Amino acid sequence: MSTVAESIFSPATAERFDKLVTIYPVKRSALVPMLLYAQDDLGYVTDAAVSEIAQRLDLLELDVRNVLSYYSMLRTKPAGKFNVQVCTNISCMIVGGYDVLDHCKKRLGIGHKEVTADGQFSLEEVECIGACCWAPAMQVNYDFHENLTPEKVDAILDDYAAGRGKDVK
Repeated sequence: MSTVAESIFSPATAERFDKLVTIYPVKRSALVPMLLYAQDDLGYVTDAAVSEIAQRLDLLELDVRNVLSYYSMLRTKPAGKFNVQVCTNISCMIVGGYDVLDHCKKRLGIGHKEVTADGQFSLEEVECIGACCWAPAMQVNYDFHENLTPEKVDAILDDYAAGRGKDVK
């Protein structure tokens, strides 16, 4: 394992990375989990995160960037405090996923992968979030919201804006 003298990550994330490189038969297999944890720790995957992850996995930064650019759930720019992810995959699409997405765009005044001027909300169109039985669905950060209608979406966004969302700290 490559050692990192001074990690940019929190001690808990750095410790998690130390363990990740030991549990896969090939160190490179830890790349996607590391990128996801880096994003959770820093808010998005920074250039410094790419550099440190490459060092930890004995990869080129280009190798890390190639994987980073492939997965739409990984961000290289800061998201809003509340990251709204609207599913438009088949189940959600059939029952109004695009209507929910269009409603969110209009309501928030932003498009796909954009952030509101106040930094409160970001919006993403995403592939399946695993809530097909309760479509149309969206996530705000890691909380699911299902069986959506424009009225439910408005109530959900109002709750987050007022500090009453599920995961508001």
